[in-house]
Amino acid sequence: MDILTGARWRTSSRSSTNGGACVEVADNLPGVVGVRDSKDPAGPALVFTPTAWRAFVAQISDRA
Repeated sequence: MDILTGARWRTSSRSSTNGGACVEVADNLPGVVGVRDSKDPAGPALVFTPTAWRAFVAQISDRA
């Protein structure tokens, strides 16, 4: 069974609407956060623990 089965993907609120490079995140699954390229939804996805995802987001938010 695919760990991302049932994922509800959302695009960042900071993504543009012009079809640019967007990241989609699925954070509705227990114990995992999925991340994929919106231009290739059938392609590979990265999987993080919620703790690792929060740490990553905190790091990039500090740099923005």
